[in-house]
Amino acid sequence: MTASRKTARCSAAAQKRRIFFGAGGSMKKSKQKNIVFVCSGCGHEEPKWLGRCPECGEWNSLVETAVSSKAAVRAERSAIPQSFPLSQVDGQEGTRIGSGSPELDRVLGGGIMKRSTVLVGGEPGIGKSTLLLQTAGRVETRGRVLYVSGEESAGQVKMRADRLELSCERIEIFCSGTLEDVLTVMEALHPMVVIVDSVQTLYTAEAGLVPGTLNQLKYCSFELISWVKEHDAALFLSAHITKDGVIAGPKTLEHMVDTVLYFEQADGEQRFLRASKNRFGSVDEIGIFTMGAKGLFAVEDPSLLFLVRREGALPPGVATAAVLEGSRTLLVEIQALTVPAKGSISRVFSGHVDQSRVSRIAATIEKCLGLRLSDHDIYVNVAGGIRINEVGVELAVAASIYSARTGISLPPRAALTGELTLAGEIMPVRRLSSRVKTALSLGFDSFVCPAADKSPPESVPTEAGLTRVKNLTAAIQALFKAPA
Repeated sequence: MTASRKTARCSAAAQKRRIFFGAGGSMKKSKQKNIVFVCSGCGHEEPKWLGRCPECGEWNSLVETAVSSKAAVRAERSAIPQSFPLSQVDGQEGTRIGSGSPELDRVLGGGIMKRSTVLVGGEPGIGKSTLLLQTAGRVETRGRVLYVSGEESAGQVKMRADRLELSCERIEIFCSGTLEDVLTVMEALHPMVVIVDSVQTLYTAEAGLVPGTLNQLKYCSFELISWVKEHDAALFLSAHITKDGVIAGPKTLEHMVDTVLYFEQADGEQRFLRASKNRFGSVDEIGIFTMGAKGLFAVEDPSLLFLVRREGALPPGVATAAVLEGSRTLLVEIQALTVPAKGSISRVFSGHVDQSRVSRIAATIEKCLGLRLSDHDIYVNVAGGIRINEVGVELAVAASIYSARTGISLPPRAALTGELTLAGEIMPVRRLSSRVKTALSLGFDSFVCPAADKSPPESVPTEAGLTRVKNLTAAIQALFKAPA
């Protein structure tokens, strides 16, 4: 090849490089800055393509993604941050609005707080969409309510609203999972309440190409939370849960929101709404609903809801406990069963009272009363399926286990409350007067409680049926009228 041909070929190649890469012979820096590679599995970003994600280890998961210019706009807008005295903040800025459901207001701490985000999780088919749609139709506000449905069509939502007999005048429906479209509708409508069903269906190209990833959930939720805080609105997010009973997605999502609610189902048509996190209220309150053909109905007086009415003597292993659930007193039936262990190791089965608590109570009974339980399997159940975490249930659990093991029934109209220590002592509980008054009003003529009391003496009824005990031995003697 002659020198002139080589020179011509080099000139043509250089001309192609200048056309493709630019005058500098390399890719433009502006394009390098606007392109990153994002893992579709975990959201990890890399400046260049890799065969395997260094964060989660997935192969061929890095996808070329354009970087949004929103970050630069926000950086310019907040380039000079300024603070202001806390004394100048209006204390009424975060006012509450009624949800239209007294049970939901109870769990939220008195109503829906403006500029707040509520995350509602529960099993499939438990009634999350029904609860949110009823809230959209009954919320006590004159503003608009935006219902974003990523799982159902507008016709399906309208059919449910007609079945629930809801007024749809203020409800705006939008069926899409694209974040940009949702934000556009919110900017045009300026709703007071935004409901997203569900957060796992939100999607934006800025966070990758696969919906439902950890990066998608964090990015989309952050954008919606930022919007409602800037526009004095409230946001409800519906979320699925995993087989372990926790909300699916990153734990960061629960840190971003203000309130986390779990919707649980009991045996039958009862539904329980609990708060595991609440920045504007207590997490001790519980909302009780009944699912019917026309939606969820609030149970305002659940005192008798978890009691089994029987005629005559009680079967062995049954005791009635007076417990607190938030500001309400509930009387629940504790059922226990003991059977000889089939193996060398005894086991404890308890779905509604913590198993470790039942094991500790059984060990205390064996130590203080000399009743052998280490060679028996122990089963503990709560009638109605409600989960009890309050310490006042421990004396009733101990009495039911003792009754099941000995075959001796408790008095039919006796209620119990008290915390049991490892030494067999009965410790005082909160609001004893409320427990006693509730039991007496429901027809119970005997009440066994701790000798020490945190309540004022004049607030506790002094009827003859009130028995105060200091330890487990005295409680067993008072209940079974025999030496323990």
